Amino acid sequence: MPQIVFIEKSGNRRSCAYKSGETLLAVARRNAIDLEGACEGAMACSTCHVIVEEGWFNRLPRPHSDEVGMLDLARGVTPNSRLGCQIVLTDELDGLTVKVA
Repeated sequence: MPQIVFIEKSGNRRSCAYKSGETLLAVARRNAIDLEGACEGAMACSTCHVIVEEGWFNRLPRPHSDEVGMLDLARGVTPNSRLGCQIVLTDELDGLTVKVA
């Protein structure tokens, strides 16, 4: 089963299994990762902000302009910032590493 690696706010790295088609936010919630997602994945907030590790960012589909607009509301935005609710995981993303912002 493919895995995603979360780097928690404490710096702890946690590897979590996922099924293709799940969002990053859904995997975080199922595994008790501290990634809020207050809008339940409706892209109406920026509380599921993650920073995608270098080397993985360009392997993801480009963010929609609405996502980029929501990221303007997030703290600590970087060029590799994304919303976890908008990252749909595929088998090709096995090993994807993100930092919880």
